[in-house]
Amino acid sequence: MIGGFILRGNTPKQVYLRGLGPSLSKFNITDLLLDPVLELRGASGALILRNDNWKDDQRALIEGTPFQPSDDRESVIVATLPPAAYTAILTGKNNTAGIGLIEMYDGNLAADSELANISTRGFVQTQDKVMIGGLTLGGNQNNTRIALRGIGPSLTRFGLSTVLADPTLELHNANGSILVTNDDWTDDPASAALLAANGLALQNPKESGIFTSLPAGAFTAILAGKNGGIGIGLVEIYNLR
Repeated sequence: MIGGFILRGNTPKQVYLRGLGPSLSKFNITDLLLDPVLELRGASGALILRNDNWKDDQRALIEGTPFQPSDDRESVIVATLPPAAYTAILTGKNNTAGIGLIEMYDGNLAADSELANISTRGFVQTQDKVMIGGLTLGGNQNNTRIALRGIGPSLTRFGLSTVLADPTLELHNANGSILVTNDDWTDDPASAALLAANGLALQNPKESGIFTSLPAGAFTAILAGKNGGIGIGLVEIYNLR
């Protein structure tokens, strides 16, 4: 699983990255990634930090904080990063596979920088094995413009095969209620026009896009394949202010 994120602003930002697997059993999920390994890489692909078990490194920065995992096999990286693009890569130790979770937290809300984009690429299956991208918006008084994209067919340009041929996208609120759905990104002309105006038009008509305005709170984007399709997919979330 590949989780990308972009920091924008004027000063470095402390972030906490977590790679979870075993503790997801509390959500009645099976086929879990039992021993996750997490890497943080820069825009050039160069390795910045790597962690297997969270107690191995930076334990003093993690233990007793809200970011401490409940299972010692899970991974955490703490880093202070200048504004730029980064990638978090989650794998299974010794080439194991299963359902895992990448999380990214803002460790310094006062810093003059912010999270502008998060994305996750992985193998999208069905039922509880679809791709789930969560976001939490801070307590701004005004709504935030948010763009979401569900990508599949156009990933072939990166040499990927078995891509998600016809992605669908849903946006849910914290209660699980569906706020917006989209199959083909041009289905909603108003949303499509705003995506295009912000440089976020999709390359393939089968791909999904949502442009909306959201208040502070927690939200979930769900990427799935139409009619039970499976394959490699990418869900992207943009903070457009």
